[in-house]
Amino acid sequence: MIPLRSSERHYTPATVTLLVIVANVIVFLYELSLGSGYRLNHFIQVYGIVPDRLRAATILTSMFIHGGFLHILGNMWFLWIFGRGVEDLLGHVKFLVFYLACGVAAGVVHVLVNAHSPVPTVGASGAIAGVMGGYLIKFPRARIVTLVPIFFFLTTLDIPAAFLLLYWFAMQFFNGVGSVGYSQASAGDVAWFAHVGGFLAGIGLMLLMGPRQARYYQPWQ
Repeated sequence: MIPLRSSERHYTPATVTLLVIVANVIVFLYELSLGSGYRLNHFIQVYGIVPDRLRAATILTSMFIHGGFLHILGNMWFLWIFGRGVEDLLGHVKFLVFYLACGVAAGVVHVLVNAHSPVPTVGASGAIAGVMGGYLIKFPRARIVTLVPIFFFLTTLDIPAAFLLLYWFAMQFFNGVGSVGYSQASAGDVAWFAHVGGFLAGIGLMLLMGPRQARYYQPWQ
């Protein structure tokens, strides 16, 4: 399922969300300039998270590196859909702190679960999972217009945010449980528990730092 747009009303521009997207795109363009050989692999080994020889700084740097076009496109699209509302709610500075803290939490969980893995992990999905967890807390009744495959056709459905996000979380959790005992490489290079950790961190941080005022939803016509 691919979310296309959300129904919550925005009151301020999504400045930090856009800046984070731009930063990720710039880093990805730099990755492309390295080619597909040793230079790119070395870059990922140095700045990605490698649990069995962890350097603390890589928990942050890995959040801005992606493994391919679909990887960055999917991550940045989900950040745009869910990040705008969370940034509007928290404010620009708090949202940046929230985003980075969720990414750090996701990275730490990944390292704890894969303590001896030599496989580098990159991507913003843990931080974005945190944004989705925060969105669940503050916009559970929002409606998400979602592209859904039904048999051999694609259609759009208006899905409650709570259902969509909890379904997504369940998929991450059960895939993560199913991958226990396998290397990250054999599990399809997806850091499932980083998503789980980021999502739960987003819920917790939103409850701690998010504003309490009510928001009004403006459904799409």
